[in-house]
Amino acid sequence: MPVKIRLQRHGSKKRPFYFIVVADARSPRDGKFIQKLGTYNPLTVPATIQVDRQRALDWLHKGAQPTDTVRRILSFKGVLFLKHLLRGVKLGLFDEATAMEKFTKWSAEHDAQIKKRQDEAYRNKRARRPMPGRRPERRTEGEKGGEG
Repeated sequence: MPVKIRLQRHGSKKRPFYFIVVADARSPRDGKFIQKLGTYNPLTVPATIQVDRQRALDWLHKGAQPTDTVRRILSFKGVLFLKHLLRGVKLGLFDEATAMEKFTKWSAEHDAQIKKRQDEAYRNKRARRPMPGRRPERRTEGEKGGEG
């Protein structure tokens, strides 16, 4: 049975919200699934992603194939990097403690980068908003720019 890790659409029209699920490749997009791994909300800035790393890693080791979008999501959350590190452990390139140390270092840097993006998006949103209590100045016909 070919198994895929893919997105299952929920939410209303023009307001998408997705479940990240493991499903038989032959089942419909929003049909029956084997296990739910997490959620993905593309409407927030940056997109909100919640994934159970261990379950996703288990399914990848069992041979489940992620779709292109899910592959990007798993890469963003570090699941594919962790799979790569565990393969190095299996081949004897380094021990498991070193692999976990590398992953935690990467995860800390990644979380700091995400926090920076969230703060930047919040500042940009605040800058676009008009100040409360101040009305925009009205121009009269004599003050129009470009004449002269």
